[in-house]
Amino acid sequence: QVQLVESGGGLVQAGGSLRLSCAASGRTFSSNTMGWFRQAPGKEREFVAAISWSGTATHYADSVQGRFTISRDNAKRTVYLQMNGLRPEDTAVYYCAMSPIATMAASVYDYDDWGQGTQVTVSS
Repeated sequence: QVQLVESGGGLVQAGGSLRLSCAASGRTFSSNTMGWFRQAPGKEREFVAAISWSGTATHYADSVQGRFTISRDNAKRTVYLQMNGLRPEDTAVYYCAMSPIATMAASVYDYDDWGQGTQVTVSS
Protein backbone atom coordinates (compact mmCIF):
# COMPACT_ATOMS: atom_id res chain seq x y z
CA GLN A 1 0.00 0.00 0.00
CA VAL A 2 1.20 3.50 -0.75
CA GLN A 3 0.41 6.77 0.97
CA LEU A 4 0.58 10.07 -0.91
CA VAL A 5 0.50 13.38 0.94
CA GLU A 6 0.22 16.68 -0.94
CA SER A 7 1.24 20.08 0.39
CA GLY A 8 1.89 23.59 -0.86
CA GLY A 9 -1.57 24.72 -1.83
CA GLY A 10 -2.98 28.09 -0.87
CA LEU A 11 -4.42 31.39 -2.02
CA VAL A 12 -2.54 33.39 -4.65
CA GLN A 13 -3.31 36.30 -6.93
CA ALA A 14 -3.57 35.84 -10.67
CA GLY A 15 -0.13 35.77 -12.24
CA GLY A 16 1.44 34.37 -9.11
CA SER A 17 3.18 31.07 -8.45
CA LEU A 18 2.86 28.07 -6.18
CA ARG A 19 4.86 24.87 -5.79
CA LEU A 20 3.02 21.73 -4.83
CA SER A 21 4.77 18.74 -3.30
CA CYS A 22 3.66 15.13 -2.97
CA ALA A 23 5.51 12.84 -0.60
CA ALA A 24 5.14 9.09 -1.08
CA SER A 25 5.56 6.30 1.42
CA GLY A 26 4.96 2.60 1.18
CA ARG A 27 5.66 0.57 -1.93
CA THR A 28 8.19 1.44 -4.58
CA PHE A 29 8.09 5.01 -5.80
CA SER A 30 11.04 5.23 -8.15
CA SER A 31 9.61 2.77 -10.68
CA ASN A 32 6.18 4.38 -11.04
CA THR A 33 4.75 7.06 -13.27
CA MET A 34 3.42 9.92 -11.15
CA GLY A 35 0.71 12.35 -12.09
CA TRP A 36 -1.08 15.49 -10.97
CA PHE A 37 -4.81 15.97 -11.45
CA ARG A 38 -7.22 18.67 -10.36
CA GLN A 39 -10.91 18.97 -9.67
CA ALA A 40 -12.91 22.16 -9.56
CA PRO A 41 -16.35 22.34 -7.89
CA GLY A 42 -19.00 20.72 -10.06
CA LYS A 43 -16.47 19.44 -12.57
CA GLU A 44 -14.82 16.11 -13.24
CA ARG A 45 -11.29 15.40 -12.14
CA GLU A 46 -8.94 16.32 -14.96
CA PHE A 47 -5.37 15.51 -15.90
CA VAL A 48 -2.73 18.17 -15.34
CA ALA A 49 0.70 16.58 -15.76
CA ALA A 50 2.58 13.28 -15.58
CA ILE A 51 6.21 12.27 -15.24
CA SER A 52 7.93 8.98 -15.99
CA TRP A 53 9.68 6.93 -13.33
CA SER A 54 13.08 8.27 -14.39
CA GLY A 55 11.91 11.86 -14.75
CA THR A 56 13.09 12.02 -18.34
CA ALA A 57 9.64 12.12 -19.90
CA THR A 58 6.82 14.51 -19.04
CA HIS A 59 3.36 15.19 -20.40
CA TYR A 60 1.06 18.16 -19.81
CA ALA A 61 -2.52 19.13 -20.41
CA ASP A 62 -2.83 21.82 -23.07
CA SER A 63 -4.31 24.19 -20.51
CA VAL A 64 -1.13 24.24 -18.39
CA GLN A 65 1.56 23.66 -21.03
CA GLY A 66 4.27 26.29 -20.69
CA ARG A 67 3.09 27.44 -17.26
CA PHE A 68 3.39 24.34 -15.07
CA THR A 69 6.41 22.06 -14.60
CA ILE A 70 6.34 18.59 -13.08
CA SER A 71 9.49 17.11 -11.57
CA ARG A 72 10.49 14.39 -9.14
CA ASP A 73 13.23 13.47 -6.70
CA ASN A 74 13.30 9.70 -6.31
CA ALA A 75 15.77 9.86 -3.44
CA LYS A 76 13.26 11.97 -1.50
CA ARG A 77 10.27 10.01 -2.83
CA THR A 78 8.66 13.31 -3.79
CA VAL A 79 7.02 14.70 -6.91
CA TYR A 80 6.56 18.43 -7.47
CA LEU A 81 4.34 20.68 -9.51
CA GLN A 82 5.69 24.19 -10.09
CA MET A 83 2.83 26.44 -11.16
CA ASN A 84 3.60 29.82 -12.68
CA GLY A 85 1.34 32.36 -14.31
CA LEU A 86 -1.64 31.13 -12.33
CA ARG A 87 -5.12 32.05 -13.53
CA PRO A 88 -8.49 32.03 -11.76
CA GLU A 89 -9.49 29.02 -13.85
CA ASP A 90 -6.65 27.05 -12.22
CA THR A 91 -8.60 27.13 -8.95
CA ALA A 92 -9.23 23.53 -7.87
CA VAL A 93 -8.24 20.80 -5.47
CA TYR A 94 -5.00 19.31 -6.78
CA TYR A 95 -4.29 15.61 -6.34
CA CYS A 96 -1.16 13.59 -6.93
CA ALA A 97 -1.46 10.00 -8.00
CA MET A 98 0.67 6.95 -8.69
CA SER A 99 0.26 4.75 -11.74
CA PRO A 100 1.29 1.10 -12.01
CA ILE A 101 1.98 1.41 -15.73
CA ALA A 102 5.27 2.52 -17.18
CA THR A 103 4.07 4.69 -20.02
CA MET A 104 2.68 8.21 -19.70
CA ALA A 105 -0.79 8.02 -18.25
CA ALA A 106 -3.34 10.83 -18.59
CA SER A 107 -6.55 9.12 -17.50
CA VAL A 108 -7.78 8.85 -13.93
CA TYR A 109 -8.33 5.16 -14.65
CA ASP A 110 -4.59 4.66 -15.16
CA TYR A 111 -3.86 5.58 -11.54
CA ASP A 112 -4.69 3.46 -8.53
CA ASP A 113 -3.27 5.42 -5.60
CA TRP A 114 -4.33 8.99 -4.75
CA GLY A 115 -3.49 11.64 -2.21
CA GLN A 116 -6.07 13.57 -0.22
CA GLY A 117 -5.66 16.73 -2.29
CA THR A 118 -4.56 20.29 -1.62
CA GLN A 119 -6.63 23.39 -2.38
CA VAL A 120 -5.32 25.98 -4.81
CA THR A 121 -7.28 29.21 -5.10
CA VAL A 122 -6.35 31.92 -7.58
CA SER A 123 -7.97 35.31 -7.12
CA SER A 124 -8.50 37.74 -9.98
